[in-house]
Amino acid sequence: MTYLKSFVAATLTAATFAGAAHAGGHSQNIVEIAAADERFSTLVAAVTAAGLVETLSGEGPFTVFAPVNDAFAALPEGTVDTLLMEENKGDLTNILTYHVVSGKAMSTDLAAGSSLVGTVMADSNICITAGDGVTIADGTGTMANVVIADIEASNGVIHVIDKVLIPGTAPACM
Repeated sequence: MTYLKSFVAATLTAATFAGAAHAGGHSQNIVEIAAADERFSTLVAAVTAAGLVETLSGEGPFTVFAPVNDAFAALPEGTVDTLLMEENKGDLTNILTYHVVSGKAMSTDLAAGSSLVGTVMADSNICITAGDGVTIADGTGTMANVVIADIEASNGVIHVIDKVLIPGTAPACM
């Protein structure tokens, strides 16, 4: 856990400097918003460990499905610490990029029903279903709920989710 706290502290500093160059006096970018909210400290540590701070602070636009700390805590014990190790950077990058879609997709852009959507992780899809709420099925069949939608950033939008999305086979999408 000390390892995680060190990453968070380093990320808060890195995000502040990286974001200032891109925000252009407007709203904060995706990384700045996440770094400023304690509910995303694990996500921010993971983004830093994967070397994605600069990318997600960039021009975009991106749609990020951002898991809260409790979503990471629900993974099997030791999973986060293992993923944060340098030798697992590729796996961590795959998981994180599986949470990102190119373009800015607001909740109002969703039609009722299900849609298979490609992520920035090569050859991977998630299934987004809109109805009474919005759910996302990952490659393992796990369903995540969007608990907060449409947090606008200068380089895209964040939708807060309650599970970590894991790549796998293409999700069933009806």
